[in-house]
Amino acid sequence: MIEALGGDGGLALRDPAWLALLFGLPLLAWLRARRGGVVWVVPFASHWSGGPGAARSRLPVLLLFAGIALLCLALARPQSVSERRFAQSEGYDLVLAIDLSGSMYAEDYERGGKRLNRLEAIVPILDAFTARRAGDRIGVVVFGGRAYTLAPLSFDHAWLRRQIERLRIGLFEDGTAIGDALALAVSRLAIGEHATGDTRKGGFVVLLTDGASNAGSVAPLEAARLAKARGIPVYAIGAGRPGLVPMPVFDERGAKLGYRQIQSDLDEPTLQRIADETGGRYFRAADSDTVDAAFAAIDAEKKIEFDARSQLRSEELFAWAAGPGLVCGVLAFALAGSGRGAGGSA
Repeated sequence: MIEALGGDGGLALRDPAWLALLFGLPLLAWLRARRGGVVWVVPFASHWSGGPGAARSRLPVLLLFAGIALLCLALARPQSVSERRFAQSEGYDLVLAIDLSGSMYAEDYERGGKRLNRLEAIVPILDAFTARRAGDRIGVVVFGGRAYTLAPLSFDHAWLRRQIERLRIGLFEDGTAIGDALALAVSRLAIGEHATGDTRKGGFVVLLTDGASNAGSVAPLEAARLAKARGIPVYAIGAGRPGLVPMPVFDERGAKLGYRQIQSDLDEPTLQRIADETGGRYFRAADSDTVDAAFAAIDAEKKIEFDARSQLRSEELFAWAAGPGLVCGVLAFALAGSGRGAGGSA
């Protein structure tokens, strides 16, 4: 990649090797000048080269060569590159642990007269974390019967939102491995420069689940003790309502057939104990002030200092060369085919 950057950015060529093709143009022009007959087998060859003694127009050939040069430039992928610099800032490191187990299908929420499942009910909470906490690094852990890292800690919240939008219930093995997810989230926070000894400053886990752990190799309270030992508070947000709740029934193609009533498996006592054990707090997803209360609790803690960041943003410019290049090529063939250039000078 070739770059020409000033203080606020500049131009760059992503694949400059394509420009080597330009060195062939002088060779083709030289061969054309030395040969009196047709050199290439192309449409309307007689108009390109002219017969012996015939006056030949240079315009079609010049247009063709210009078109080839512009297409080579387009293949080199010119880009406009701008550099954005960020001063040193303060904030928090947050890992969101999101439950995608089958029990999250339960539709015990309603908004605007429409039933919502538990994942849909917590989406506004997820959106709030990625949209309203611009100064924080956020990572994402997802879990079902096992836990996986979807995204490491990142300032790129727009990218995180796109990843979260792709989440679907049942993406992984069925089950609810809360302990594994919490332990994985703690391990993601343990990595980095803000760990002092065995403790972690400015790091939090936000656990969003329906709370009934039935899978995994780590018990939820065991994972909570690990978080406590690392000084990482856990803010647990319980999704679901107690009692009988409607669970949708699907056919083999995933179409909803109807509902059956099941006993809710929301385990609020365990979530409350996890929060109490680690110095965090427990919230209900049904409460309208859940997000604000969670943010207020997090913001009461001491922030950590992040290093200054810079980010390069690039915009593709190849279309500005490819478009005129194709136009030049089409005009060259059109003029040669019509014979309009036959009266030009040699």
